[in-house]
Amino acid sequence: MTSPVAVARGLAAAVLAPAAAEVDRSGVLPRGHLDALADAGLYGLIGPAHAGGLGADLGTFAAVVEELAAGDLAAAFVWLQHHGVVGRVAAAGSDPGLLAGLCRGRVRAGIALQAATRPDAAPVTVRRDVSDLVLDGAAPWVTGWGLLDLLLVAARDGDDVAFVLVDAVEGPTLAVLPQSLVAVQASATVELRLTGHRVPSARLVGRTPLAAVRAGDAAGLRLNGSLALGLVLRCTRLLGPSPLDDDLGAARARLDAAGPGELPDARAEAAALAHRASGALVVATGSAAVRAGSVAERTAREALFLLVFGSRPAIRASLRARLGAAG
Repeated sequence: MTSPVAVARGLAAAVLAPAAAEVDRSGVLPRGHLDALADAGLYGLIGPAHAGGLGADLGTFAAVVEELAAGDLAAAFVWLQHHGVVGRVAAAGSDPGLLAGLCRGRVRAGIALQAATRPDAAPVTVRRDVSDLVLDGAAPWVTGWGLLDLLLVAARDGDDVAFVLVDAVEGPTLAVLPQSLVAVQASATVELRLTGHRVPSARLVGRTPLAAVRAGDAAGLRLNGSLALGLVLRCTRLLGPSPLDDDLGAARARLDAAGPGELPDARAEAAALAHRASGALVVATGSAAVRAGSVAERTAREALFLLVFGSRPAIRASLRARLGAAG
């Protein structure tokens, strides 16, 4: 059986990378790219075997993220969000049909999670009204709009965070505002606005104390680091043998070994390395790198994006120190 990492590498080389410049230029991610990932079983990468998933471990998951990001960051970015929903629905164990659909990629999902826990923004909230859950608030960064069937929304309910599945369909109580991004515009990232939005109470798939969600936040940073390492991987393949090869291995090993307290700094190291690797690719490419649409130009913008994507205060502080801006 071909490993998921080899499958991802093949799809990235045959499908994602050849179209990446046009995807970036048009700002449109072809649904067929995501169909190819689903047909290969990658939408069920971490799903349980009984639901049609591959049951991959974290190391395999991280390696697949790298390969897909090396091919096309926008596609990897949209695909990655889906797995947060697979994991939450699998843990709930209450809807085997939905879980099977998610694992096979027949149902595609995204996440709207951070607005419930960020201390610097009004959270999305949820309340119960008879047999419905009612959601209010805004989530500023929701990826994959128009390519998704469901969203997993994290909403505050007193001292708890409720995880609620919402149909990804605009209407009177659910609106989206497109975000204009310097890179991965094809990720179709929007701001989600909910105003008295009702869903059946059966759409609740979990509830966790807010303190526990915040305490566990760092543990979820590992995979976002693989997006940055995917850019480094792209650069090393285009540049040929160089010291970046060893730097990539070291950054990957550090992310793999880091505990929750060490992950923010390891994440910062990965993002800073992507920034440096993209700079090396620009220099090696020469003046052609300043032409819009070149691989080097696109990679440099994507590295800029990853300096701030999924950031936290500890990551930002580490990056400032690494880039010489601490003080």
